[in-house]
Amino acid sequence: MIIQIDKDLLFNTFKIDCFSKLEDSASMMAPSLVEYYLHDFTTINSEISYINKTNIQQSIYLDEYNLYLDYSEDVFMEFIEKEDQYETESLW
Repeated sequence: MIIQIDKDLLFNTFKIDCFSKLEDSASMMAPSLVEYYLHDFTTINSEISYINKTNIQQSIYLDEYNLYLDYSEDVFMEFIEKEDQYETESLW
């Protein structure tokens, strides 16, 4: 699923001033905190967006989240929804 996220909110959350510093900022944080912040964006905006992947200026891959900056300076986040597998498999 791909959603468009607010660039200013992303920059404020990770305390950065440009998209290229996002990966460095995320590497300085605990992985669970980065995942929490990125997952929080999915709850804020759950409307599915379309991105033309030929217009991607820069991309960053953080675990199950892919962040894209296009040439019009919009930020998109692609994520893979995990299926919860809490049940143990049967032995028979």
